[in-house]
Amino acid sequence: MRKDIFEKMEILADSAKYDVSCSSSGSDNNYKTGEIGATHKSGICHTFTPDGRCVSLLKVLLTNYCIYDCAYCINRKSNEIKRAAFSPRELADITINFYKRNYIEGLFLSSGIIDSEDHTSTLILRTLKILRQEYRFNGYIHVKLIPGSDEKLIEQIVSLANRVSSNIELPSDKSLKLLAPNKTKQSVLQPLKLARDISMQKSSKPIGMSTQLIVGATPESDKDILKLSSVLYDKALLKRVYYSAYIPVNDDKNLPTIITKPPLLREHRLYQADWLLRFYDFSWEEIVNEQNPNLDEELDPKTFWALNNLQYFPMEINKVSKDELLRIPGVGVRGVFKILKARRYKSLDFEDLIKLKISLKRAKYFITCKGRYQKELPFESDRIKTALIAPTKKIEVKQPSLFDITYSAITGEL
Repeated sequence: MRKDIFEKMEILADSAKYDVSCSSSGSDNNYKTGEIGATHKSGICHTFTPDGRCVSLLKVLLTNYCIYDCAYCINRKSNEIKRAAFSPRELADITINFYKRNYIEGLFLSSGIIDSEDHTSTLILRTLKILRQEYRFNGYIHVKLIPGSDEKLIEQIVSLANRVSSNIELPSDKSLKLLAPNKTKQSVLQPLKLARDISMQKSSKPIGMSTQLIVGATPESDKDILKLSSVLYDKALLKRVYYSAYIPVNDDKNLPTIITKPPLLREHRLYQADWLLRFYDFSWEEIVNEQNPNLDEELDPKTFWALNNLQYFPMEINKVSKDELLRIPGVGVRGVFKILKARRYKSLDFEDLIKLKISLKRAKYFITCKGRYQKELPFESDRIKTALIAPTKKIEVKQPSLFDITYSAITGEL
């Protein structure tokens, strides 16, 4: 790789690291200079397919020049940082060469806004055309759409990508106006609406759509965030919302101080709650409300809901429906299907659940088997909560990494 291209790659891969809209691992990386096998600074990230397969992507910006001055962004116009820009040909060549060497299986492409929204989208489109039409690249491509771009440009980009996203970033219009005055919620959502309409056409291939919400930069509650996510899911605008714990990179009077730690535990809880919205048929009102606008830090959202709705428990594992089984803390989607299948042949007891590899760590407090309840504790909310929290108090408190979230997402265990 030429020296100038390598320098661009270092700058533009590093500038892309704050975007989590491709399921990048947020886990700690024990990267050490000079050692092989570490991709910490290479721009290679990892995303996960619905079946749990890990896919390596080249995650990079086309340019980190930007005419916007968003307060939270490292690439904002007013920041004095190293700037660089790939030409469409340069980025296409890098992508195809990395692919041929088996470094990556696809591309995650975003960009700062250079000159104008349409000009930036035109450069992105040229890159995709070189890859798809000239190099016949059939790998995975995720593109960050540029709000405010001409619809014809967006249509062409959508036709060439496997997934597109447009980052809302902040949960309210008030926060957007304060921290990102060049953006509006409408301008961010418009490309997603267009992508949805294109995807729904019978002649078009299905395409995934996602967005990112920054958590902790502004005072919105978890209720505000989950309500917005729920609306976006209901309108079929998105397949996935990503939550990014705010990492202070700029010193600004409207943002948390530069020494503020990212709220990683809150991010983790939001991912768990989001999973309940998408796959467990929970409504956002069941997870958060006026009395509890923020998710509990000590308990996962499903367990917190169960403890506040004990009138539905304990559930008899041999009689309740699929939808009811999904409400039992600790029983995931796979576990539900195991139980339903096993129930066809016999009545299940606690030993049978263990053989089915159903985790009883939480579930045992909310179920009966053949009418029998566990003998450890009485069925009382406070006693159950204490028992569930106590084990975590015995060990050092540690913020979970995104691998914890990924495992939860793959297994469905909540």
